[in-house]
Amino acid sequence: MAPLVLYHFPGSPPSRSALLVLRNLDLDVEVKIINLFAGEHMAEEYVAINPEHTVPTLVDETFVLWESKAIATYLTEQYKPGCYLYPNDPKTRALINHRLYFDSGTLFPALRQILASVLRSGITVVPQEMKETLHKALEKMESYLDGSEWMAGAECTLADLCALANVATIKHLGVSFDEFPNIDGWYERCQELPGTEENDEGAAFITNAVKSKLEEPY
Repeated sequence: MAPLVLYHFPGSPPSRSALLVLRNLDLDVEVKIINLFAGEHMAEEYVAINPEHTVPTLVDETFVLWESKAIATYLTEQYKPGCYLYPNDPKTRALINHRLYFDSGTLFPALRQILASVLRSGITVVPQEMKETLHKALEKMESYLDGSEWMAGAECTLADLCALANVATIKHLGVSFDEFPNIDGWYERCQELPGTEENDEGAAFITNAVKSKLEEPY
């Protein structure tokens, strides 16, 4: 069987979350870098694979899938069904899904607004309202970790891996976790997971690009 192929941009938190899932499932994967800064996602050959020209994109023989959460759940159900990352228990899975929706609908948009405003729109100072939006997202995450070591219970799940890609980026951006002791402790636990070094490298890469354009630190 041919190895899985992941089209990946290290600076992208969603792309890194898919790679974290692959690493934690210990799956054989060929990682192909798509440099968004160089416009490689708009190349004809890539658009032929993914007409929405986004990352990450997964190719599993003849099956092609994009959107990071869809990739995360597909990989788990296809290759390690019922494992601790996405167990079969409906209530546990519902809680994991809730956290994944939070990640997609609240946490990542708050971060993406800052990254895109600096890298694409050219702002040189992060507006206070953007900081407040990110702070409120972190407050929600802090509450999810109240009394729990992981995002959806006693074990690491897909919810943690997907959130980790964003939180690493937020930390490298310069956001203090002093107000979020639950997140701080969770982040330290996450450092023992497979793939965290790659994740940190990608987070540092994108935030260094952002910080180089800011007139004052975050």
